Order: sequence, then structure tokens, then C-alpha cells
Amino acid sequence: MRLLLGLGICFVAAAVMQLSATGAEEEVSKKTLRHVVMFGFKEASSDADVQKVVDAFRNLPNDIPEIADFEFGTNNSPEGLNDGLTHCFLVTFNSEKDRETYLPHPAHKAFVEVLKPHLEKVVVIDYWADK
Repeated sequence: MRLLLGLGICFVAAAVMQLSATGAEEEVSKKTLRHVVMFGFKEASSDADVQKVVDAFRNLPNDIPEIADFEFGTNNSPEGLNDGLTHCFLVTFNSEKDRETYLPHPAHKAFVEVLKPHLEKVVVIDYWADK
């Protein structure tokens, strides 16, 4: 009888641990990988040049299906702490594998070639988003 009771307790403990592990995996999979890119452009670059860069970046989600979400904007902070960075792009991935596909992707490399002649400064930060 003690043996059955002991086995029953072990079985319940194992089931609880499995459910806990499954819940942890689901929680990790709900996180999203953010790729934040901020640019400052050369003074010699015209508004049209900068717009070509913006348009090329905005087109990447059409060419790279691993991009889960995309948004962008220009600095409007009254604090004056942007240090010459004027444009911010937020690219979202569902996994590191998706980001690994994005970085060497031919469409991303083509975008970088559009960007290079106009880029004065860049900051890139990637992080797993917590809510």
C-alpha cells in the first residue's frame, strides 16, 4: 500500500513538473525579439535621400517573411538627448532564428547598400521584450 501511495505521489509530482515546464515554454514563446535601429544621417544627404533610405527599410517586411512586425518614426523628443540620431526603426522577430535569417538576407544587404552613402551614425540594440 505504501508503495502504491509513494508511486501515486511521484506520478502527481511528475505531472505538476511537466505542466510547469510546459507553461514556462509557452511563456518564453510569447516573448518577442526586438531589433531597435537608430540612424543619424549626413548633413549632405537631402530629404529625398533620407526618404529613399526610409522607404527601403519600410519595404523589408515585404521581402523578409521572418519580420513579425515593423514600425518606425522620427525623433520628436523635447529633451535634446538624441545625439544626432533622427530616425528609429523597430523590427520584431519571433525567434533568434528569424533574426539570423534577416541579418544576411539579400534584401537586408541591399538595404544596407542604399543606406551606406547617407549614414552618419547608427545605434542598434536587440532585446527580448518583457511585459
